[in-house]
Amino acid sequence: MIQRLPRSPLVFCIVFALVASVSLGAGPAASAANWSVHAQPETLVNGGPVLFQIKPPQGLKSLTGTWLGHEISFSYDSGSKNWFALAGVGLETSPGSYSIELTGETNADKSESARISFSRKFSITRAKYPRIAVKLNVEGKFTEPSPEQQKEIAEGQEIKKDYLNRVTAQREWSGKFETPVEAAISDVFGSVRIFNGKSSSPHLGLDFRVPSGTPVEAMNDGTVLLARPLYFEGNFVVIDHGQGLLTLYLHLSEFKVKEGDQVKRGQVVGLSGGTGRATGPHLHVAVRWQGTYLDPARLLSLPLPSITTRVTRD
Repeated sequence: MIQRLPRSPLVFCIVFALVASVSLGAGPAASAANWSVHAQPETLVNGGPVLFQIKPPQGLKSLTGTWLGHEISFSYDSGSKNWFALAGVGLETSPGSYSIELTGETNADKSESARISFSRKFSITRAKYPRIAVKLNVEGKFTEPSPEQQKEIAEGQEIKKDYLNRVTAQREWSGKFETPVEAAISDVFGSVRIFNGKSSSPHLGLDFRVPSGTPVEAMNDGTVLLARPLYFEGNFVVIDHGQGLLTLYLHLSEFKVKEGDQVKRGQVVGLSGGTGRATGPHLHVAVRWQGTYLDPARLLSLPLPSITTRVTRD
């Protein structure tokens, strides 16, 4: 006959401690099911922006990720206890399933065990952009530039290569992006343009039909990265909104800001015009995320959280 030994409180505590230590030692795998990872909009498309909202299984000091080969830095919202970041899907991205890889630094020490990770896949579908050829006539210097003009073009390309590929990890935007002018749209993202009978690249922005001298407003909070004339863009303003997101304002007749200025959504940054390669007065607006252009119309329709904390640059 086998006698069962009574379970003393001490034995019970030892067993419980052993089980608990095994569970904690599992680290990220034990808490993977508790990650909450959402993307807006629900349907991701090439050329579209995306807002990632993350709720990790425990408190974190920081959260970073990789998405389509890009590094992402997340901001924390103490109200919702979510981490979030604006990102995008390149126009050239093929339909398929793509992963976002997340790495968080916990509130423990900085050892390797103080990091947790998670991965989730999202489907990307192909957007239906209009393929309507727009025939335009511009000055010959924009289709057949002289050697001196080619030098000016090359200098502008170097400036854009430097500035437009910069990534500021800290978020400056807050809340929804707003249209820079109240006017009808004359040309959309993705359309094919023909200048003086020669095909050009797809239109990578929105054109607003406004007369010269119309006030142009910043689409969201940010810092003026560029405010100078370039060959094709004319008087050109670029605002850095953080997390790699830029908005671009082209063909201005006048600047109302200078490089390094911090601006708020709705602040006038310039007056519309027809400078650079333009067939007449209008405003061309573009959105760029970590080196790739996104559809401004999709960004304008994306609901975004309002954050009161403002990042101030040194």
